[in-house]
Amino acid sequence: MAETIYGIDLSREITPIMVRDVMIECFCGAHKEILDEMKEYSHFECDDDLKKMGRLDVEILIKKFFEETGGDFDNPDKESIIKVSDKLADFSSKFRDTATIREHYGEMMQLIERLK
Repeated sequence: MAETIYGIDLSREITPIMVRDVMIECFCGAHKEILDEMKEYSHFECDDDLKKMGRLDVEILIKKFFEETGGDFDNPDKESIIKVSDKLADFSSKFRDTATIREHYGEMMQLIERLK
């Protein structure tokens, strides 16, 4: 059985788009508890709406970081993904513990290292 990280088979070719999409999913998952806390104060009709809002918020943040680092969200490259990963780690340090950030960053770097 092939090794995977965030559902990506490490024995296959990995593209920058795949890594960018994993970055979004990872960040959504890592911040799920924050979104769950928002549920108490929100007026969303259903949990699905809150989840969609959370994903949109994460995508906007990641797009902003691509823009700030001179990268292209729609056509990312290895260098821009590394820069955005660094910004996400820094952003997360304001409300996440260091061990969790290191773990997720390390997993992302394993994917990034396989990019050409």
